[in-house]
Amino acid sequence: VLAGGLVVIIDEVRVFIPASLVSDSYVSDLSEFKDQELTFIISEFNTKKGRIIGNRRILLEKEKSSMQVEIFKNLEVGTVLEGIVKNITDYGVFVNLDGVDGLVHISELSWGRVKSPKEVVKINEKVRVRVISINQEKKKISLSMKFDGENPWNDAANKYAVGNVVSGRVARMTDFGAFIELEEGVDALLHVSQISIKHVEKPSDALTVNQVIEAKVTDLNLDEKKISLSIKGLELEREEDNKEETGEVEDLKDTLADTVDTVDTVKEVVKEEVEVEVEDVVEEVEADEAVEVKTETTEEA
Repeated sequence: VLAGGLVVIIDEVRVFIPASLVSDSYVSDLSEFKDQELTFIISEFNTKKGRIIGNRRILLEKEKSSMQVEIFKNLEVGTVLEGIVKNITDYGVFVNLDGVDGLVHISELSWGRVKSPKEVVKINEKVRVRVISINQEKKKISLSMKFDGENPWNDAANKYAVGNVVSGRVARMTDFGAFIELEEGVDALLHVSQISIKHVEKPSDALTVNQVIEAKVTDLNLDEKKISLSIKGLELEREEDNKEETGEVEDLKDTLADTVDTVDTVKEVVKEEVEVEVEDVVEEVEADEAVEVKTETTEEA
């Protein structure tokens, strides 16, 4: 194994296969071919220069071409297949499907936001993909790793209905607001004017990335997959609730005060009535005693 290719020995004859002709796709580490038997053709034989060049790529391309014909015949949009990740780029992932490569664009790797395909898959990983488009002329297949049954927007009408209070993570911020990740694949906009009851110049004055916030859903557009949130609306609602609770407490205090006054009044009335009754009884007793004394005096006389 050399830096620029492979040296193959055939009956003590050295054949050089340049790195660009080793495979039909880019190979970052040629050491994987060390001590392996390879099938290739001789593309250049120069006895004067003592140079023999081998080409393995052309055989692989022919093999792939014949396989592509069969695969494209049977392939349909919507078909779910398993494949092996063969190459990762900034814009997506190439998956090998029994000899045919298909592209999973970065936007089709996950329902959530993906910064780099390397966050989701790795080379030689087996993945499950869905065919979303086929170009017979250009022999191109577009794939997706997003499946409808896993779509987080399926139940959005219930979970994120207008008026619902939801919590989420501040994913990123712009001058006009902050994007809140409610769950993987579902982001909502919290406009700068809706961040607080108090004036907020820019989102970073009141929020930080990865901060978990609670807000009220003010708008839901399922067709465009857009959700609007408001912390301000939630704060105003809670303020109003607090005022109502405070008013109820004050009313209760007034009621209790009136009740206490009523009780005190009743006590006074009862007390007065009792005092009157007691006086009447005393007078009756005193009158009876006076009668008895008079009777006794008369008898003595």
